[in-house]
Amino acid sequence: MKIIVPMAGRGSRLRPHTLTIPKPLIPIAGKPIVQRLVEDIAHVSEETIEEIAFVIAEDFGVETEENLKQIAQSLGAKGTIYYQDKPLGTGHAIMCAQESLDGPCVIAYADTLFRADFKLDKEADSVIWVKQVKNPQAYGVVSLSENNQITGLVEKPAEFVSDLAVIGIYYFKDGSVLKEELQAVLDANLMHGGEYQINDGIKQMQAKGYVFKPGKIEEWMDCGNKNVTVETNGRMLQFLQTEEEKLISPSAKLENASIIPPVYLGDDVVIKDSTIGPNVSVGKGTVIENSTIEHSLIQNYSTIKNAQLKNAMIGNYAKYNGNFTEISIGDYSELI
Repeated sequence: MKIIVPMAGRGSRLRPHTLTIPKPLIPIAGKPIVQRLVEDIAHVSEETIEEIAFVIAEDFGVETEENLKQIAQSLGAKGTIYYQDKPLGTGHAIMCAQESLDGPCVIAYADTLFRADFKLDKEADSVIWVKQVKNPQAYGVVSLSENNQITGLVEKPAEFVSDLAVIGIYYFKDGSVLKEELQAVLDANLMHGGEYQINDGIKQMQAKGYVFKPGKIEEWMDCGNKNVTVETNGRMLQFLQTEEEKLISPSAKLENASIIPPVYLGDDVVIKDSTIGPNVSVGKGTVIENSTIEHSLIQNYSTIKNAQLKNAMIGNYAKYNGNFTEISIGDYSELI
């Protein structure tokens, strides 16, 4: 099976953190979002992952490309890089990876993390994972038939269709069928708001009798902006604690420190005269002194002193010494 990951977006809602690195490489509980995404798919899938294709912007850089290839290799898969040169929608992004779009495929957008029942319905030509939501008018939703088949896809419905929101993870028994239908969408210049959408390819498949079934999602965690990313970091830490993943590096140094789980501490972190947790991730090489931090996400090689932080997000190589609480500062920033 192959995994296709469209991730060329700039992540503008997560600025300033995405000014220096792409949003899918922002760490959640010590690992980049995209790494956790593909690891989770590989972990719950019953099929061997042969290839992971990442669709990125060309200006993401060589270092990002190498990091993505290493993520794929760590799962025993081939890592392939494709470029999307213009923001022309999900359908266009997927077709940028058309050389890899054949056989069994999972398409997963790299701003979502999940906990799910990933068993594939053998009678379905495709599975679309959905989550019940309280405000369906804010999402793309599916309609279902009496025999639990997906009969329709409606984007942000003004009138109630269903409360089952599409989360951005799809399985296709044969990716070449989707490729053929998306090519027809591109050839017909069928656009919505200046973009080509995967939904138009799916609707054409449905019109030809292909069977789509819903997949069950237990937990859907978004990384769209600072507040929900911090919340997702906390939820992921809670899951990882239950799953007994090692969260505190043996090289972390604790001096008169109180740790309230769940907490992630990366390599060579120094915590002195401070209380950390719950739901805090601290990246490698960061030093924290005389501070109380909870429900926050701090990246690598930063220095934090005399802080009382909650719902904070701090980038790499930042320096902070102050009285603000719910801060959001990017890489190489100083607030002292």
